[in-house]
Amino acid sequence: MSNRPILDRLLKNQLSHSGFFNLQNLLCYAENMATIENVVVVVSDIKNNDSYIFSGKFGAVLGIGDYRHENSIWENSILNLMTQEEQEEKYLAELRFYNFLRHVPRNKRSDFYLMSKLRVRAVGGDVLNVLHRMFYVYPVDSDIVCYALCMYGCLPFDFVGKSYAVNSITGVTEELTPEKDISILTKRELQILRLVDTGSTSAVIADILSISKNTVSRHRQEILAKLNVKNSMAACRIAKAMKII
Repeated sequence: MSNRPILDRLLKNQLSHSGFFNLQNLLCYAENMATIENVVVVVSDIKNNDSYIFSGKFGAVLGIGDYRHENSIWENSILNLMTQEEQEEKYLAELRFYNFLRHVPRNKRSDFYLMSKLRVRAVGGDVLNVLHRMFYVYPVDSDIVCYALCMYGCLPFDFVGKSYAVNSITGVTEELTPEKDISILTKRELQILRLVDTGSTSAVIADILSISKNTVSRHRQEILAKLNVKNSMAACRIAKAMKII
């Protein structure tokens, strides 16, 4: 199963906010950055399911110089320049970044951005190493993501690994690896989620683990909160995508 619909639901399900961030100011910034840095900049309006694309000179290299708008939060014309495997790596990096931010104090989440290395097909068929940077944009006094801003440009130098969470204030980076995914849930929560995935009820799980049914229910609610999903089926899907279970 693709990681894209999981990430799509995570972002859209958290949009019950009343905060405000001026979209026109963000679009003006994106247009200027595309011109100054020669990168392709995408602003995704998560609530309204729209994306606005500003193609700097790098857009011509990729053959998408006329790409301007998408009725989706996903920049499909860019994604289509990647292999399916590379797309899944991108979605997985964004899932890991989303969950990484859950462990960051709310007032510090906007300090971080995602940096990833992608392989993208250019005009003529050459495959290029591309630097992808993604910033979540929050309304004033809110920790709810209302926009995502992505930049695609030529990778100026290679680096070990595929994706990092970067603190834009301190410069400190943390690689987002499968090994760190396991820390999202406790050992007991992992036990319970694995049993949920087999179809076991709370009563059966309580009997297997020698704990009360109320304790199982409490753990299940905590699992849903940590994975930012509404039901156990969705929790199992995202956990499998991140290779937690």
